[in-house]
Amino acid sequence: MKDIQKILIPLNGTPNADAALATGLIFAQQFDAHLQAVHVQADSREVAPLAGEGLSGAMVEEMMSAAERESARRAQGVRARFEDFATTTGVVVCGHAAPYPAGASASFQILPGAEHDMVTWRARLSDMTIVPHPDSGDEVSSSETLHAVLFDSGRPVIIAPRRAPTHAGRRICVAWNGTAESAAALSGALPWLARAEAVRVLFSPSYQRRGPEGLEVTEYLRAHDIPADVVPFAPINGDVGAGLLTAVTEFGADMMCMGAYSHSRLRQLILGGVTRHVLEKAEITVLMSR
Repeated sequence: MKDIQKILIPLNGTPNADAALATGLIFAQQFDAHLQAVHVQADSREVAPLAGEGLSGAMVEEMMSAAERESARRAQGVRARFEDFATTTGVVVCGHAAPYPAGASASFQILPGAEHDMVTWRARLSDMTIVPHPDSGDEVSSSETLHAVLFDSGRPVIIAPRRAPTHAGRRICVAWNGTAESAAALSGALPWLARAEAVRVLFSPSYQRRGPEGLEVTEYLRAHDIPADVVPFAPINGDVGAGLLTAVTEFGADMMCMGAYSHSRLRQLILGGVTRHVLEKAEITVLMSR
C-alpha cells in the first residue's frame, strides 16, 4: 500500500494556482500518486438571496444570468490553465476515478456547489489537499477553502508557496509545541519525513504547551527509522512565528509541518498568532493539521 495515492488540489482561478499545481506534481511524482484537480462552479441561484429587496424579477434574473456567465468564464479559464499545465509538464491525464495508471497522473473535474463544502467533502477521501497560497490577490475564497479543509476534513493540508518550487521534502522542519495539533501534523508528515535527507525538530521553550517535548519527538521518529535533531528557537521581538520561520530558513528547509490554531482561529485572526504568521509569511511548502 502506498503512503500517498490521491492528492486533491482545488483551483479557483487565483494567481498562485500555478505554484500549487507545480507543488502537486512534485509530490505526485515522488509517490507515484494521482493529482486530482477540481474547480467548484458556483450556482447562479445563490445570487438571488443577495439581491435584496426592491429589485424586480427581471432584474434578479439578469443578475443570475450575469453570475452564470461569469462562473462559466472562470471555469473555462481554470480548465485552460490545467490543460496548459498538463501539456507543459507531460503528466499523464486520466479520469478522476480510480484505478489510476502507474506512476504520476492527473485529472480535472468541474463540480457544482459551494467551494468550501465540495472541496472539504472531497478532501475527506484524499490523502492530502494542496491549497494555493491564501494571499492570492483579492480572492478571499482561497483562504476560506483552506480553513474549511483544515477544520472539517480530518486530513492534512499543504499550503503551496507563492512561487513554484523546484523540490520539496528534502529538508524538513517539524514545528513542535506538544499539542494534539502538532502531533496530527507530525503523523501526516511521516511519508515525507521517511524520505527526507535531513529532519529537524524545532521548539520554543516559551511556546511549549503541556505535552511531550521536542526530544521525545526525535525518539518517536527513531522508532520509524527517521533520524532527526532537535533545536530550540527564540521568538523575535516577542513573535514566535517570526522566530520559527527564521529557524526554518537557517536549516535550509524546503518544507515544514506544524499544527494549526492551537488557540482559537478567531483569536489568531484578530490578535495574530503563529499559524497566521506562517500562513502570511512562509515562502516554502507547509503541511498543517488541526
